[in-house]
Amino acid sequence: MRLSTTFIFQQQTQGISRAQADWLAAGQRLSSGKRVVSPSDDPVAASQALGIQQHQRTEQRYSMAQQFAQTTMSTEATALSSISDNIQAAISDIVYGATGTLNDDDRQSVAVKLEGVRNQLLTIANSQDSSGRYLFAGYNTAQPPFVEDAQGVTYQGGVQPIKQQVDNQRVMTLTHTGKQVFQSASLNPKLEPDGSLGDTDLFSIIDKAIAALKTPLHDADDSAMKDFQQAMNSANRGLNNSLNNILTLQSENGTQLQELESLGSISASQSILAQGQLSQLVDADVTQTISEYQMKETALQASYTAYTQMSKLSLFHMNK
Repeated sequence: MRLSTTFIFQQQTQGISRAQADWLAAGQRLSSGKRVVSPSDDPVAASQALGIQQHQRTEQRYSMAQQFAQTTMSTEATALSSISDNIQAAISDIVYGATGTLNDDDRQSVAVKLEGVRNQLLTIANSQDSSGRYLFAGYNTAQPPFVEDAQGVTYQGGVQPIKQQVDNQRVMTLTHTGKQVFQSASLNPKLEPDGSLGDTDLFSIIDKAIAALKTPLHDADDSAMKDFQQAMNSANRGLNNSLNNILTLQSENGTQLQELESLGSISASQSILAQGQLSQLVDADVTQTISEYQMKETALQASYTAYTQMSKLSLFHMNK
């Protein structure tokens, strides 16, 4: 069989190209630390790895959602605790203010204290988170949820609490509306003597108590004294209903925060497991990859050497 010089050199050139491609691919695997650099390296492993990576991205989004939820709910937890403290202080003031031995000046002093509690509660009601969003405004976070005028305090926030999906099957309430916090009673409220539910607006309850405490009783008749006591008792019931409502919200908030911790732990464990599975699929064995790279490099050098030696021979010498 007679071979042309062109054919022989084409074969050598193609051999060098293949050896060079193999060497470069081995180098890429070595530098990246990945056994599967492109889907063609291992289609099955590449497909499985893609599925794991998509799951990881989803879990990362949920992890960010959980972190945001934890920050927001912790902020609300602090606010709810302060609200609870202020309501308890108001209850103590109401009980003291209803004492029959107090004179008008004493009751006036109690009214002033209640005004301070009321103002503090209004400040909390219009408090903002670290991003400047109003905490108890529902989804209307750009404006204060409560406004005050001569008639009292009015809620103008959203009607729906802010919720966040923190897992593929779990949605949590991050913050409650001002209506839920400041204008609602507990599930089993204390009723008025006639069996009706009294005032549930925390600010209105305190305002009525302040007005009653500021009413002079020095020369009051029995009817006026009875009205005063009824006002104090009604305020006491209303404040206790508000307090129980806050305690319920605190319980819900705390339960969700604990659940978030569990979800975070589960997510972290799943992330480690997924990363291990991904590593088994696509990561390279360092020792094996180094050996492969050296072998490919040796093969390439051999191809170069063969080509060089071949180029020195003429077709005549090869077929002689």
